Amino acid sequence: MSNPEVMDTPRIELTSLDELWFQVAGTICNLTCRHCFISCSPNNHSFEFLSFEQVETALLESVEQGVREYYFTGGEPFLNRNLVPMLKRTLDFGPATVLTNGTVLKPEWLSELRAAEEQSGFSLEFRVSVDGPAAEINDPIRGDGTFERAIKGVALLCEHDFLPIITMTQTWDDSRNAEILQQFRDVLRQLGCHRPRLKILPRLKIGAEENRMEGYAETERITHQMMEGFDRNQLLCHHSRVITNRGVYVCPILLEASDGKMGDTLAESLHPFPLNYGACYTCYQFGAICTNTTLRPRESD
Repeated sequence: MSNPEVMDTPRIELTSLDELWFQVAGTICNLTCRHCFISCSPNNHSFEFLSFEQVETALLESVEQGVREYYFTGGEPFLNRNLVPMLKRTLDFGPATVLTNGTVLKPEWLSELRAAEEQSGFSLEFRVSVDGPAAEINDPIRGDGTFERAIKGVALLCEHDFLPIITMTQTWDDSRNAEILQQFRDVLRQLGCHRPRLKILPRLKIGAEENRMEGYAETERITHQMMEGFDRNQLLCHHSRVITNRGVYVCPILLEASDGKMGDTLAESLHPFPLNYGACYTCYQFGAICTNTTLRPRESD
């Protein structure tokens, strides 16, 4: 990912480090999704697994920074054989969320994590990526058979009394959103998930998605005018950082940005970041893309 001209680019400061992300599986995934914004696959070793020791060191450092919530992503986090002990340790510090494709979950892992959450004073959330309520919508993007495998994973989470959040990257027209959400609610209720939690995500036109469809236009950039009166808390980089095996990065989306690395430690990563990427524009439009909150699209100025 190239670094565009930044002379007239607004910068975002980190006012408080509220969330800490762990790129726990690097860019290694058991799937090769056609829209993945960091092109994860079984063969992408741009970023590697984090060790238990790396996660624990960051957790201890995060206390001094006032971190309140933790997220685990990849790649596919459950490919990291140390994920379960990592999550159990994290629940000593705060609530945790795992972003997973749901296709490799095992009952013994979820039983252990259910017990750990019950013993902790903090919550454990799972966000499962399934790009539509049927195989004909999901599988062309994620691969043949992935819908059935992911749905089995969702059912397994529900059996262990977790309430997974289903995230869907929108590959259909806006006019179908209500229909898609209702179809997915019906699917989940048939699985025994009686409190469906659904979130539609916008496309991020980088990585594999740039090759599948198109990249960002030069006009799709944040300007100083756009930031006037804007709630900066809507941007993850205003209150979050990402731990990777290559250092601390600004956000989970811009791992391939030439200036995405903010430092080798959390203490070194607290400086401002230039909002000079098309993906920043998408975050500006929708806000809270990477968190568990519901998206509310914003018209650009």
